[in-house]
Amino acid sequence: MAVLSAETRPLLAVLRGERRDPPPIWLMRQAGRYLPEYRALRADKGGFLELVYDSDAAAEITLQPIRRFGFDGAILFSDILIIPHAMGQDLRFEAGEGPRLSPTLVDRTLAELVAVPERLEPIYGTVRRVRAALPAETTFLGFAGSPWTVATYMVAGQGSREQAETRRKAYRDPAGFAAIVDALVDATTDYLSKQIEAGVDAVQLFDSWSGSLAPREFERWVIAPTAELVRRLRERHPGVPIIGFPKGAGGKLPAYARETGVDAIGLDETVDPAWAHASLPEGLTVQGNLDPLALIAGGETLDSAVDAIRGAFPGRPHVFNLGHGILLDTPIAHVERLLARVRG
Repeated sequence: MAVLSAETRPLLAVLRGERRDPPPIWLMRQAGRYLPEYRALRADKGGFLELVYDSDAAAEITLQPIRRFGFDGAILFSDILIIPHAMGQDLRFEAGEGPRLSPTLVDRTLAELVAVPERLEPIYGTVRRVRAALPAETTFLGFAGSPWTVATYMVAGQGSREQAETRRKAYRDPAGFAAIVDALVDATTDYLSKQIEAGVDAVQLFDSWSGSLAPREFERWVIAPTAELVRRLRERHPGVPIIGFPKGAGGKLPAYARETGVDAIGLDETVDPAWAHASLPEGLTVQGNLDPLALIAGGETLDSAVDAIRGAFPGRPHVFNLGHGILLDTPIAHVERLLARVRG
């Protein structure tokens, strides 16, 4: 398959620092349960993890929103907790309650886990299948969880609003917690590198719980490990764009942008886009940041929100996206209206 230049893929061009009008668009969690074709496949195949580890099914799910909407980017259908599963924790998804990892690392060490690296192989199989089927103009995005966010699940066994259990461990046992974070930097570098080798064009780091940290802890557990991860990926794959998405970082976003070295930064829906444009490094690509609930509202509410975001980044490379993942009850017609408004 011939390697295409960035100019043939609008999203890839913007991630590499070009301004495109209209901006390219993709949506976080665009491959998933708001789509009737996804729900039909899941009913046929079984649970979420069964889909993730079935390369054919996961490739089909990744491609579904591309066929339906023609987004500029396809994002791999997987989960950020695949890494701790491969590191030896048990992973299960409980209906209505989300993911669970065990044994938790509150009072245990990584040495007590038995790694199962072969659990990652189906993910690379998914990437190869999608790469072979993706339209030439569509950018393919891989992803992983950032070390801090994945560590919170490994320590506590589940997500929480305050991340208190993990924050306590980081204060009480900084050396032990650093060992977890360092191991995640190693594992995530290899994981993303193999996604790139299998065919993704760019990668995104999801730091969903970064907003729970005090400034000094944010520097230590979000910025420093992310910067090291970015440095290692750049050594292996120069030219492959890296998007950082530190949800909830707020006023710490400029420091994150400067110090991690990411090529693009995702903004959650709580960030004022005009402030971001004024505060972030000049020329840095930004991604976001429509409120997923504005997409559900639709109509003039949606139109005005789209127009405000589009007008907030004059001259800056911009990828249109949501401020977080698309919600289950999002009407298909509203996604179609969003696309028409962004592209029109």
